Amino acid sequence: MAGQETFPPPFKTLLAKSELDARIAELGAEITRDYKEMGEDLVLIAVLKGSVIFMADLCRQINLPLSMDFMGIASYGDDTKSSGVVQITSDLSKSIKGKHVLIVEDIIDTGLTAHYLFDNLKTRNPASLKLCSLLHKPERTEREVQIDYLGFSVPNKFVVGYGLDIAQKYRNLDFIGYVEE
Repeated sequence: MAGQETFPPPFKTLLAKSELDARIAELGAEITRDYKEMGEDLVLIAVLKGSVIFMADLCRQINLPLSMDFMGIASYGDDTKSSGVVQITSDLSKSIKGKHVLIVEDIIDTGLTAHYLFDNLKTRNPASLKLCSLLHKPERTEREVQIDYLGFSVPNKFVVGYGLDIAQKYRNLDFIGYVEE
């Protein structure tokens, strides 16, 4: 029908599903190797909402007993640029005291949200605290954070798909694309 938008909109592909799958399998193997001696104290914390799809795929590639929790953090709202103001929208459901915590992020952009999250979670006395991010935009860094497990460095483009959204839409794409300016 004329005037109807096709799904998905014409995003340019940045990372195909096959590239995502291969790298996530590698990350899972690295995490398995690094945490294998730590018993059953590994907790993956997905940062809502963007990291859910990544964490679902990643946890199935980690060959260890683990638990999962979720934390809602917002700094974008419905805009395409970070406001710089971090808001906790949903907190953890269980204590992480004495646990080995791996934060699972969809993207590290300015680093402000990740830095805030690290500071917040450190006060909860985990045994260890590390970060796994699917994407990193080094050009946008305002606050350095250590990314212990990184999927891909990407250019400074607004990316969408595989959990990343535009105004809460297009998270369900099985690839990562970008918006042409």
